[in-house]
Amino acid sequence: MLNDSVTATTTFSDEERKAIQEQVERLLRNSHFSQSRRFPSFLRFVIEQTLLGQTELLKERTLGIEIFGRAADYDTASDPIVRVTATEIRKRIAQYYQEPGHEAELRLSLPAGSYVPQFHWPPTTREEGPQAVAEAVANPPASAPVPPVEQPKRNRRWFWRPAAAVVLLAVALCSAVIYWWHSAQKSPFEFFWGPLVRSSEPVLFCVADQSRYSTITLRDAGDPSHQTQLQDNLTAIIIDDLNPIVRIAGLLQSGGKKYSVKGEGATDLMDLRNGPTVFIGAFDNPWTLRLTSNLRYHFANDPEMTNFWIVDSTKPGQPVWVVNRLQQMTTNNYRDYAIAARFVDGTTGRLAVVAAGVARGGTRVAAEYLTDPADLSQLERAAGNKKNMEVVLSTQIIDGEPGSPKVEASYFW
Repeated sequence: MLNDSVTATTTFSDEERKAIQEQVERLLRNSHFSQSRRFPSFLRFVIEQTLLGQTELLKERTLGIEIFGRAADYDTASDPIVRVTATEIRKRIAQYYQEPGHEAELRLSLPAGSYVPQFHWPPTTREEGPQAVAEAVANPPASAPVPPVEQPKRNRRWFWRPAAAVVLLAVALCSAVIYWWHSAQKSPFEFFWGPLVRSSEPVLFCVADQSRYSTITLRDAGDPSHQTQLQDNLTAIIIDDLNPIVRIAGLLQSGGKKYSVKGEGATDLMDLRNGPTVFIGAFDNPWTLRLTSNLRYHFANDPEMTNFWIVDSTKPGQPVWVVNRLQQMTTNNYRDYAIAARFVDGTTGRLAVVAAGVARGGTRVAAEYLTDPADLSQLERAAGNKKNMEVVLSTQIIDGEPGSPKVEASYFW
């Protein structure tokens, strides 16, 4: 029977297995996991092996071979895909359980330094176990008869009335203070995105676009098996840039903010002067390069355009945050860097937000950083009273998938 927590040595009943498997699928349907391919594969594998009692398989090398298709003799020191994936899963599990509505669910955890999951029942159900809880939900107990209330004696009533009034007054005052305190606090989202949400103009997303002459396939409405091909000029958005747009646009929309999306080729200076703008992408978005060129941290590259990096203008010399395009293209395993910023642009006079990586994975991580409440809370504490801010981030890219963002440097003004 499951109680407070379940470890690798636990023998599971059929009911417990079913409850755990249902919770795993519930977790994986959440947006923290549904947009990834390797996180669900990793989590399902370690859960299944634990339920089968085969926790001896849950070692870094074995996971690398079984889940990620690595060779049996691969170097775990130079290829940290298992460690990076586990770290990101731990973070996303924590984010899931922090969301409202998950308090009464079976809690799954992946302890630091281990790949063997643990399971915890919420405090209100830990003694009953899954079967009892399921039965309680399906068959709520009938109402018990209400016992007669004994009338208090007259001499006691005189004593308790003033005491009850004092207690009720104290509770009311505490509730009022707590309500006032919570209403006075600003959420991390309000701290960073509030100035854009409160602006009277819609927010513009300026995103890199790719124009190409391509063949498109059209299907017959009456007979979908019948198709034809046409040559067409297409304007496309890279999927790694679409991910940040969806993240940030959803956040703005939840605050009732209208927005529009334009490709960088169709964006002009007048568009940027009409309201706040979110710039997605760097080396494929000339507007990002122009607006960040005067910031302390900005993008640069060598004349051959084989090495791309982020510059700290106060520390001239060999750049530290460099991506070699050859390594990126041939291995798809590299360390990427990004700029996440919010500032009033001197040219347009408008608020600008930048989520831009040296390569594509960095752009995704910049948007993740700017929509994560924990990261924004840390940014708020670091910013103090400063309104303009710029952060350099790094992330490990493994098989094209970014890990968690790490703050490399920051500047506030």
